[in-house]
Amino acid sequence: MIRLNKYMAECGVASRRACDKLISEGAVKVNGKLVTQLGTVIEETNDTVICEGRMLTPVRKNYYIVLHKPKGYICSVSDEKGRKTVMDLIDVKTRLYPVGRLDYDTEGMLILTNDGDLANALMHPKHEINKYYKARIEGSISESELMQLRNGVVIEGKKTAPAVVRILEKSEDFTTLEVVIHEGRNHQIKKMFETVGKNVVFLKRTAIGDLRLGGLARGKYKHLSPKEIEILKNMTE
Repeated sequence: MIRLNKYMAECGVASRRACDKLISEGAVKVNGKLVTQLGTVIEETNDTVICEGRMLTPVRKNYYIVLHKPKGYICSVSDEKGRKTVMDLIDVKTRLYPVGRLDYDTEGMLILTNDGDLANALMHPKHEINKYYKARIEGSISESELMQLRNGVVIEGKKTAPAVVRILEKSEDFTTLEVVIHEGRNHQIKKMFETVGKNVVFLKRTAIGDLRLGGLARGKYKHLSPKEIEILKNMTE
C-alpha cells in the first residue's frame, strides 16, 4: 500500500505537494473513480491511476549493491528453514536479488540488484566473468597438484575449466592461495581441492571481474558508484 500522492510523485508527475493540488482539483482517478480526498491510499500493484487523462506508471529505479557477505548467511531472498539470509543485512525498501551465490560458510563479495536483465547477463556462462577467491587449505600443496587444478579436474563426471591458482602465503600448518575461476558450480573450489586431497578451511571471494571488495567490512554493503555500475555492465558486453 502507498499514499496516492507518493505514487504519483514516483511516476514523475510532480512533487508530493503539487500532486496533492492535482488530487484536490479533481485531476486524478483511481480505478475509474474520481478521487479528491488527500491522504488516499492505493495498492500500487493492482490499482490503476489516471492523472489528467494519462495512466501512470512508476519510474523504476535500479539499485546496484556490493555486500561483504559473512559466514552463516545464505544467498537467498528467504529461507524455508528459517536461516539468516543476506537480505537481513540490507536496508533497502526495494526487493533485491543476489547475483549468483556464495556458500553458507563462504564469505566475501556479493552483488545484489533489482536489474533483472543485468543479473541474468552476469550469471550467463557465455560471458566467462572471472571470480577471484582467497582460499586457505590445511597443510601444503605440491606443484603437480597445483598444475592439476590449473588444467582442470573432474568433479561429478565433468571437468572444470582451466583456473588460475597461485600460492599467496605458506605457514607450518596452512597454505593460502588465490584461485580465479569463471564457472559457478556448486561448492566448486572446495570440490576442486578435494580432488587433490586438500581441505579448504577458509574461502572468501575478493573480486568479480574488475570490481573488488576492497576494505568493505564483513556484513556491510555499499551502493555502487556510476563508474562502478558502468564497469559491471561492461562485463557482459
